Amino acid sequence: MAEKPKSVLLPVVAAAVFAGLGRMVLQKIRADRAAKQNRVAGPVDEKTREWISDVVRTPRQ
Repeated sequence: MAEKPKSVLLPVVAAAVFAGLGRMVLQKIRADRAAKQNRVAGPVDEKTREWISDVVRTPRQ
């Protein structure tokens, strides 16, 4: 009985998917490190903190 030829497509697609996911994870890690080092979100004063708290707690109308 002749053996079926094995498909190469599935392993190639799987490798491409894993490579893409790995690349996305590395980009996320690099972006998080850059944001942490650059302190994108600066310190917030007390008045601004109260305003944000009020806005978050008050439902929209």
